Amino acid sequence: MEFPPDRINGTEQSSVQRRVGLVYDERMCKHSTPEAERHPENPDRIRAIWYKLMSAGIHHRCMVFDAKVVEDKYIAAVHTSNHIDLIKTISSKKTASQRNRVAARYNSIYFNEGSSESAYLAAGSVLEVAEKVAKGELNSAFAIVRPPGHHAEENEPMGFCLYNNVAIAARFLLNQKDLGINKILIVDWDVHHGNGTQKMFWKDPRVLFFSVHRHEYGSFYPTGDDGSHVMIGEGPGAGYNINVPWENGRCGDADYIAVWDHILIPVAKDFNPDIIIISAGFDAAIGDPLGGCRVTPHGYSIMLKKLMKFSRGKIIMALEGGYNLNSLANSVVACVEMLLEDKPVAESLEVYPFESTWRVIKAVREKLSTFWPTLADKLPEELTSRVTSQHQIYSSQSEDEYEDGPNTLPEDLENDVTIPLSKLNLSEDAGSDQVTATSQAWRSQLAKIDVWYASFGSNMSEPRFLCYIQGGQAEGMKRPCRGAVDKTKPKEVMWKTVPHRLFFGRESTATWGPGGVAFLNPESNYQEKTFICLYKITLEQFNDVLLQENVRIDTSSPFFDLNALDSIEYEKTISLEALKDGWYHNVVYLGKENDIPILTMTCTHTAVEGFKSGKIPICAPPKEYADTLVRGLVQGKQLSEDEAVAYIQEATTKPL
Repeated sequence: MEFPPDRINGTEQSSVQRRVGLVYDERMCKHSTPEAERHPENPDRIRAIWYKLMSAGIHHRCMVFDAKVVEDKYIAAVHTSNHIDLIKTISSKKTASQRNRVAARYNSIYFNEGSSESAYLAAGSVLEVAEKVAKGELNSAFAIVRPPGHHAEENEPMGFCLYNNVAIAARFLLNQKDLGINKILIVDWDVHHGNGTQKMFWKDPRVLFFSVHRHEYGSFYPTGDDGSHVMIGEGPGAGYNINVPWENGRCGDADYIAVWDHILIPVAKDFNPDIIIISAGFDAAIGDPLGGCRVTPHGYSIMLKKLMKFSRGKIIMALEGGYNLNSLANSVVACVEMLLEDKPVAESLEVYPFESTWRVIKAVREKLSTFWPTLADKLPEELTSRVTSQHQIYSSQSEDEYEDGPNTLPEDLENDVTIPLSKLNLSEDAGSDQVTATSQAWRSQLAKIDVWYASFGSNMSEPRFLCYIQGGQAEGMKRPCRGAVDKTKPKEVMWKTVPHRLFFGRESTATWGPGGVAFLNPESNYQEKTFICLYKITLEQFNDVLLQENVRIDTSSPFFDLNALDSIEYEKTISLEALKDGWYHNVVYLGKENDIPILTMTCTHTAVEGFKSGKIPICAPPKEYADTLVRGLVQGKQLSEDEAVAYIQEATTKPL
């Protein structure tokens, strides 16, 4: 239902009253897990928000709209036809088991008979209010929608997201020339990186994409390098992609506001957007079971207030994550009240950011200062010296933040109870005590077994490899490693050559920057010769190296266990399903040395075919990476410096 611009729910409003739109539609509750299995992304999320708004009487001060189905032609601006066909038809599958089989192909996705309709309504709702704000019919709007969208990529649903609602709306605004929207600022404050949105505007200077998220060197969902601060866009879009990757959980109001003040707001002033779209996930909110951060409703309102100074306050907020129902609802209420501008909010805080927050802010500013000169100035020392303890708990200014109710956590949040979405069990809780006990059991067992880890890339340099064991970073690396649980140095180091092809591929990595990294063709070829440095470590440590090479979060079980060790001698290669999104999840058997198996990790045979066909880029290594390989070969007394350089050059230029 729609209302005239100056008439809200039957009540005459003064001309100065901000026209704030709200979208809520019970039809989006039809999307739920098959057979009502437990899941954090469930219909109660939007119901809790709506009930809270109604109980506070806020909906009476807003213009309320039903959801509207999006047209395929607008979805097609960001998603492929295959993706559209999948989402459009998934609910018409004859049985739940058919839908479940399809969902199993994707990362953290479920489908039911209501999924198609809900996805179309969610995307259509965000687009509809975005158009109204652009036309001036609304000053701002909040779309209370589900399923969320910011993880959905061009041809793949993932992370609870089916269509990328915000990207669809943004592309629509840009394509409708009569709307006069030429520059859009997308702010993604969901605790998880907006990987899908980033990729859709990677080369587009009309969209400034800003995401602040838990990253932890790529181990936090959606994992990998995409959320790193070095991912800044490409071509004409270089500098228009800004990632602020938290190194740890528990970040709160002070940390987020410091990022606003010292990165986002200065850049937004220079960018001068025509409109702002917020991927409004509230899983960084205090008490969220997946986020582990501590942003309060007051903190969200301050962040929003700072953004309302731009684009004449034209802001569209689209719900993304948020899984503590009380915290979620309270945070949305605080934001809608701020959009209405009828409740004063004090911006002063009595807490300070973490030391790690200043480190991240400095790294982001340094990386982007050539694109945004406003970031080139050095931060005042008196600011960066203000830090709080990692154990500081921010208190909420909402009186009922911890009222009894579903999905509420106790006040003591010292234990970080985050779970990566990809590892989420839909039918049972992930109890941290049980996970820890199980983890200790397999670690104790595998710590008794020795293997040779064969390195053919940068790990040939022992100082670099020790980063995987003891933590830290070696010369040339752009980010540190967290290290293994067992930090004992290798028991022995030796060198060999193997009949496998060394080559370099990928466009960039967060650890080394633009350029390729080393891969070993898992197929043997006796016309080839590659140097490998063998480190005698435990099977437990080998699992931790696997984890870090594939930038994943730890689990309660090993990736490569004793059964895998027993079978690999006969199978020769084992592709690890739990690490399938990583580049080095294919474990390859290279024989034995002193009756101890030699194992390495590389890409799959399928990936090699992708490199050969050009689907995956062959790329020379960056200088820092190549220098590390040279140091390893020279210090290992395998080649002279000139010979090592020639060895790498040949591997780089010789066709696969």
